[in-house]
Amino acid sequence: MKNNKNRRMVIMIAIICVLALAGTWLVRAQARQLNSTKYVQSTTPTFFFHGYGSSANAERHMTESARKAGVTETIIQANVDRTGQVTLRGRIPKGAINPIVMVQYEDNRNPDYLQDAAYAKAVVEKLKQTYGFQEMKMVGHSMGNMSILYYLLEYGSEENLPKLIKQVNLANHVAGLENWNLPSNLTLDPQTGQPSAMNEQYQKLTGLREVYPDKQIDVLNIYGDIGGNTDGSVLNISSKALKYLLINHAKSYKEVKISGRGGQHSRLHENSEVDQLLIDFLWRK
Repeated sequence: MKNNKNRRMVIMIAIICVLALAGTWLVRAQARQLNSTKYVQSTTPTFFFHGYGSSANAERHMTESARKAGVTETIIQANVDRTGQVTLRGRIPKGAINPIVMVQYEDNRNPDYLQDAAYAKAVVEKLKQTYGFQEMKMVGHSMGNMSILYYLLEYGSEENLPKLIKQVNLANHVAGLENWNLPSNLTLDPQTGQPSAMNEQYQKLTGLREVYPDKQIDVLNIYGDIGGNTDGSVLNISSKALKYLLINHAKSYKEVKISGRGGQHSRLHENSEVDQLLIDFLWRK
């Protein structure tokens, strides 16, 4: 009698477990179906580049937000050593939707932007050789923007490389940093964004006005303002100077200011408002 009671209890527990698993599967299946109506179903990868002295961990809040929203189930990491050798952690399954590549530089305090561009190119080439994609999207925070911009300046015209179709610049400092190389009393033309003075770094980047792919790349420029027109590290005027470099050739160009505490330089990549901006810009239908 006791054995029969125990047997019935085991059966009931097993049934409950099966029903729970089935319910979980159904919810996930419905979520995937729902999200396929929200987001593009593309195999195009998106690369995330971290800032100075940082790592792929700084990209995790943004990339995990995309995963939780149902944009993708595939996030891998590309580690670049000081010689430019790239090691991939994780794999992108065939047909994976909206895969994300978190890039990490071993040489993460290198202010030589040409070298950073070479690192970025090494990652792009490695992913193309491994998975054969023809298009890509890029997101950069702080110095990660320089990886993207100098990559485009030096290699953007190479036809054997994948086409960049979307670009997010987060907390960029193209015109320079205050108390270092930002020209004093800088102003921007309200129409064109042209700065009243240019340091050596910005002068070099004006080459983008000649080589930036024409009407190919949608650009989103996000900067923070904690008060006083600064994110605490970068003045807004430096971030907004990006417009002059890209506006003539970008397919579209949009600026968004994040105000308040969440607009602080390092909080921008840990900000739910920024997460949603990225999701909508990069992947929403």
